[in-house]
Amino acid sequence: MRAVRRRIIPLLLALLLLAGCAYPARDPEANESSSVDLLAMDTVMRVTAYGKHREAAELAREKITALESLLSVTNENSEIYAANHALGASVELSPDTAALLSRALELCDSTGGALDVTIYPVVRAWGFTTDQFRVPGAEELSALLERVDYRQVALDGSTLTLPEGVELDLGAVAKGYTGDCVAALLRAEGVESALLELGGNIQAVGAKPGGSPWRVAVTDPNGGGFAGVVEVVDKAVVTSGGYERYFEQDGETYWHIIDPATGRPARSGLLSVTIIAEEGIKCDALSTALFVMGPEKAADYWRENGGFDCILLSDDGRIILTEGIEDSFTPYGDWTDAPVEVLQR
Repeated sequence: MRAVRRRIIPLLLALLLLAGCAYPARDPEANESSSVDLLAMDTVMRVTAYGKHREAAELAREKITALESLLSVTNENSEIYAANHALGASVELSPDTAALLSRALELCDSTGGALDVTIYPVVRAWGFTTDQFRVPGAEELSALLERVDYRQVALDGSTLTLPEGVELDLGAVAKGYTGDCVAALLRAEGVESALLELGGNIQAVGAKPGGSPWRVAVTDPNGGGFAGVVEVVDKAVVTSGGYERYFEQDGETYWHIIDPATGRPARSGLLSVTIIAEEGIKCDALSTALFVMGPEKAADYWRENGGFDCILLSDDGRIILTEGIEDSFTPYGDWTDAPVEVLQR
């Protein structure tokens, strides 16, 4: 068996390489910046705030660390760990955890369960939480899937009750929510331009110093380069794909994005999904859910719900994108000559 964890391109470096020449800032102080780097939520993060806001980046670090302590599924002191081990008893959540879980359950419902925050027992059985990779048998998966259904989660205000055996994992939404919280914190501190790189999640506050859009690289799921670049202002960009974390056994690749309907890695015809929206948690959730859905159902979901744009890279070499970013996405590398389909309402 060959295991590979997190083949992640450093997107912050990609942003710098692909940014080109920025327009001169109108205010010289806008070119000043302060950054913090940290390891949190099992990934490397960087927050950069532009202008004279040196304290803002440090406040961002404190917020990220605080959220991680609440949301970790493995930290015995976290609220999620406490809920998962409460044996059916109710637990009280902090405002952040309750707000995140409430929004996550809305997105589970909106996607018809393509996103399901109770998938943790199945993900653990595949070894993606422990690095003890294995292929579970059909009977084992069938038994575990009886414990997977977000509708079993009872959240009444800040009071959470899980049936015994049901376990939460907010990994598909935690970084998106964290980006929203940090972006709000920076804005409250007067920051007008900032870039949050939270693992594979990018969240931009405003535009670049000088007013030009941020240029965010989309990873090529087939290799080590870029599939394209999308320009954004004051939005989040989140990509999910099977290339992020996977293992190989007997010539077959198994990745970490699990279809809650089958308990097996999602085989939907997509290699990666990139979501662009103002709300980071929506981007985080939908990048997973639309990957599970596949191109046709993903297009239907976009038409019915809206509020975001997306870039779908299919396993037959197509680029499928929504009309709102048709003029702001540029294919790169091996995807330069790929057929492009623009989704319209």
